[in-house]
Amino acid sequence: MTIGLEHYLILSAVLFSIGLFGALAKRNAVVVLMCIEIMLNAVNIAMVGFSRFWGLLTGQVFAVFIMTVAAAEAAVGIAIIIAIYRSRQSVDVGEVDLMKW
Repeated sequence: MTIGLEHYLILSAVLFSIGLFGALAKRNAVVVLMCIEIMLNAVNIAMVGFSRFWGLLTGQVFAVFIMTVAAAEAAVGIAIIIAIYRSRQSVDVGEVDLMKW
């Protein structure tokens, strides 16, 4: 049995759904950040799958670009979460009201 494009897309859709559910349902900011990373990796799997079956390298180039953006997003996100924790002593998304009047 060979692994086809459908397998890559199903795996990508399942991972994206898990990440989306976690990002919307969880209240811990670190868990939300990890779920966003899962969603970005799901997009990477789809890009590389399309790249493999179409014979083009553009999907792999976009995947490397997405990994770079994800690393920067994680670094900035963790820095923001640490700053919020130092001032509020909590990383609960519901308790953070820094932007309110």
